Amino acid sequence: MTRWGLRSRLFFSHILVMTVGIISLVAIGKISSPRFFVLKLEQLEGTGFRLRYARPQLIEGFENAWYRGTFWSVIASTTASGALSYWLSRRIVQSLTQMEQMTQQFASGQLDRRLPASDIPELNSLSASFNRMADSLEGVEQRRRELISDLTHELRTPLTIVRGYLEELAEGGIAPSPEIYLQIATETKRLERLVNDLQELSKAEAGYLAINLQPVNLRPLLESLVQRFADQLLEEGPTLSLQCPPQLPLVLADIDRTEQVLVNLLGNALLYTPTGAIALCAWVEPGSLWLAVTDTGIGIAPEHLPHIFERFYRADRSRSRHSGGTGIGLAISRRLVELQGGEIAVESELGKGSTFRFFLPLV
Repeated sequence: MTRWGLRSRLFFSHILVMTVGIISLVAIGKISSPRFFVLKLEQLEGTGFRLRYARPQLIEGFENAWYRGTFWSVIASTTASGALSYWLSRRIVQSLTQMEQMTQQFASGQLDRRLPASDIPELNSLSASFNRMADSLEGVEQRRRELISDLTHELRTPLTIVRGYLEELAEGGIAPSPEIYLQIATETKRLERLVNDLQELSKAEAGYLAINLQPVNLRPLLESLVQRFADQLLEEGPTLSLQCPPQLPLVLADIDRTEQVLVNLLGNALLYTPTGAIALCAWVEPGSLWLAVTDTGIGIAPEHLPHIFERFYRADRSRSRHSGGTGIGLAISRRLVELQGGEIAVESELGKGSTFRFFLPLV
């Protein structure tokens, strides 16, 4: 009923505009046309034409002709305008009706429907925006399902291990030992890391993360991070270096959140760079300090690069099974950088390595 109401309102609004135009035309013509005709007759009489006795018949004939012409003009214009108004109203409402039907289909879980293109530029732009929203919703829903599946696996594995050890200990199948308790503690830390990542992502997206912006010198932080991660490297593993000027200007940042971002980027670089080199770089550009983590690891395929910072997205579906990661660390890192007034980006070539870089504003 709403659809017909809108169509009727559009149609009658066009009819109203047309009616006002016709009334104005007829009224002005009725007032001005006979007067102009009489003035023309008087001009002709002034040049020698004898129209005094024929003037009433001429005026009457003119008025009759004017009335007939006006009548048929009104009939023709009303018919044409009414038909055109109805056609335009129907076309506009048809696109809106399709959008209404699609939203109902979205609500029922059918996210693969799309709106056709429209000949009306404004409606075509609206349809294109609607389809982009549908693509985004479909992608988020797909990644949400993948995340739930992966999280189910990640939760099941440590819970199964912990339950197995506890049952064996309770039944006396194994003897208590520091190694058993250490293994149980390791699995509980894995669960804790998963829960913390999910909580961090939820807070970041809701804007609830506390950000303490203040002028800081990041040089000591960069040195400590390189030292900390270098201690974890094996002899056959990659090398880690710091490429940074001796003196860095102060930036307006949260030192703890910046460390969290760099730890995540360095951890990913170590995970996907079995051999080669990893570099933590810093350089200054006008108004900003850039930080980057560059590696010579396995790289990222081009089709994954546009989505690498999206929530629930993982280029490597098997990542969590090997590392315990949840695939949301980069989404958290992007939000932390944005909350500090910066922006993060990635460049990568499959098989040759990746570079994750972001900037922070200078004081």
